[in-house]
Amino acid sequence: MKSSNAALLISTAVNATLLAAAPGAFAQQAQNTRNVTLEEVIVTAQKRQEALQDVPQSITVLSSETFERQQANNLQDYLALVPGLSLEASTRGVSRITLRGINTGGVASTVGVYVDETPFGSSSGLANGAILAGDFDTFDMTRLEVLRGPQGTLYGASSLGGVMKFVTNPPQTESFEGKAQVGIEDVSGGDMSYSGASYINVPLSDRFAIRATGFYRQDGGFVDSVGNNPIPSLLDPNINIIPGSLNEENINKTDSFGGRVSALFNATDAFSLRLTAILQNINSDSSDTILQDRETLKPLYGDRVDSPYHHEPTDIAYRLYSATIDWDLGPASLMSSTSYGTFEENLFFGQDRQFAALVTFVYGDAEDRPLGVIVKQTTATDKFTQELRLASAENETLEWMVGAYYTKEKSRIDPQDFYATEGGTDTIAADIPRLIEVFLTSEYEEYAGFANLTWHISPRFDLTFGGRESHNNQFADQLIDLTALGVPNPDPPVPRAESSEDVFTWSVAPRFEISDDVSIYARVATGYRPGGPNILPVNAPAGTPATYKSDSLTSYEAGIKGSWFERALSLDFAAYYLDWEDIQLFANINDTGVNANGGTAVSKGVEFTLATVPTEGLTVSLNGAYTDAYLTKPTDPLVGGLNGDKLPFVPKLSLNLDVDYQWPVFSSSSAYVGASVRSIRDQVAAFDLRNVDGSQLEVPDYEVIDLRCGLLADRWSIELYVKNLDDELGRTSLSGAIGTYPDDALISGVIRPRTIGLSATVGF
Repeated sequence: MKSSNAALLISTAVNATLLAAAPGAFAQQAQNTRNVTLEEVIVTAQKRQEALQDVPQSITVLSSETFERQQANNLQDYLALVPGLSLEASTRGVSRITLRGINTGGVASTVGVYVDETPFGSSSGLANGAILAGDFDTFDMTRLEVLRGPQGTLYGASSLGGVMKFVTNPPQTESFEGKAQVGIEDVSGGDMSYSGASYINVPLSDRFAIRATGFYRQDGGFVDSVGNNPIPSLLDPNINIIPGSLNEENINKTDSFGGRVSALFNATDAFSLRLTAILQNINSDSSDTILQDRETLKPLYGDRVDSPYHHEPTDIAYRLYSATIDWDLGPASLMSSTSYGTFEENLFFGQDRQFAALVTFVYGDAEDRPLGVIVKQTTATDKFTQELRLASAENETLEWMVGAYYTKEKSRIDPQDFYATEGGTDTIAADIPRLIEVFLTSEYEEYAGFANLTWHISPRFDLTFGGRESHNNQFADQLIDLTALGVPNPDPPVPRAESSEDVFTWSVAPRFEISDDVSIYARVATGYRPGGPNILPVNAPAGTPATYKSDSLTSYEAGIKGSWFERALSLDFAAYYLDWEDIQLFANINDTGVNANGGTAVSKGVEFTLATVPTEGLTVSLNGAYTDAYLTKPTDPLVGGLNGDKLPFVPKLSLNLDVDYQWPVFSSSSAYVGASVRSIRDQVAAFDLRNVDGSQLEVPDYEVIDLRCGLLADRWSIELYVKNLDDELGRTSLSGAIGTYPDDALISGVIRPRTIGLSATVGF
């Protein structure tokens, strides 16, 4: 039976969270801050609405108030708020999300991303889905649900590490409302940043309403490029064909803009139709990367300095369109979700250090016409999905759900073109043919059926079972055109690569209510990441694998969720053990590079969120994760992982402390002050980066301090904040084969420097 006081569980969401409410509620907060803080949290993690405490698995919920109070609007900002979440990133929108340490690199995602009922991104290993996770703006979002551990039963492919689910605010027919927000930020050592966002909800009748949201954010650049590192001629090292890299300041400005439009039609009290369109662009002038010494890991030319030879922009576009039908049939309800989404990334990156000397030797002249090399690449996925679910009404004995799912994805890395440029510029040499052209197109089609059953054995003891059967078909075609370099295309061409696979996943989760406010649970669940085809050359030796299979993960989890002292204290604690087998990795078999299954890994640890209200208006929250994730079998030498190696970019320990105090001022407003301290410790880089003694290269630890204060009135608020008070140089990525970058440096993504911001919000 569901808990009568299922209302609480402040998961990580609370941090300081529910203190900052929408305009119109601020006065009530000032009078009763304790009740506002420890209120009911509703989630849709199991694809039906239920209280967070009733869900037998580890979930973090970040509310819209969290986003506003913490100034959290992108993936980097969630790291302090979600235990067990880590991120490897150097460009906005190009991020590898990891939950509970499930990361060994690779091109297929281990964390599923959803917007409402719509899955985002590629399910295959042929479209860079692992590093192109959806980074959706959070303005006017209801919440973000982060489900940790495999979610293969209800969410299917590529969710073996977990799921991040963005839940948007639906239109409502009760009243006209809106909000506008503007902000400005001063970035230490960089350019100013600006933002503006607004939404409006218009009820056109008691049955029909429209909600529209728009936003624009400009994040000022803070990385400088130094004009050094000349490139010498192939024939005469005393002649520099490229005099040096760019010499510019603040090269990494990012613009993010877009909006959502949603229409809701309640045809009857039992039948509703919602149509939604989401459009978002993320345009970065360059990556948030710096060069650092390979041995000391200290910045090579200054704290935030890179040395590219070209402007290297990345433009990303999300387009999601969905139609959702909810039909209450009485004993059961029917949900239909139909969606079509597109993703496209266009990027440019220089290859001067690798090819400029050679291209100049072949096509140019070291003194009269030096040449550089730039690569243009488009990665895109078009995805259609259809899901049908039939779910029973709430019942004191049995609750069930059955569903069917279909998706068809068309992806392409098309083209990846290498061009000669006039030396020291971004201008493509018009009289020189395209040097290399690469086309890779692929298709992924999946059918799945799933079921979930919760048996309320007694008023305090539940048992939930789930299962999913999935079948996918894939194919891929590739063409590499090297004719401009005098290399003929293969005849016959590279044959089409194909694969087909069936996968079954399951879960079982008992839950027991110790009291109305405290429950314990256990969960055993499986998840998978689809296998796929390998594109093999015509002359590939016999025995070279034409396909690779899905990897699989089994999770064993136990936890407690509860509140005490009239909800003045809450705890969400989980311990887990993950067994990961047949890990998908790049390998060299018969001198041919392929995706293959190899290696096993284990991830074990604990996560917790502890929140308390020791006195009226004061909220203290501590969350953290201890993650011990490591290989239990070596990888292929190409990947470089050894038995016992830690999994990359997974902090062994992460902690976040939040303290907020809010008090009433005047008759209908309140003020608040708050601080957060985040610590990231003991993480390593990729398997192929090692110290002289063979040990894994450690990423420097860092701590971040954030401060905030504000005034909250009936329909407006003003907030002042400081992010990264100590101007920490936290690393978010680390890479670089020997000789790739100047002075044999490594390249590292970094967090934003100290940022002082002011935000103003008006509701109407």
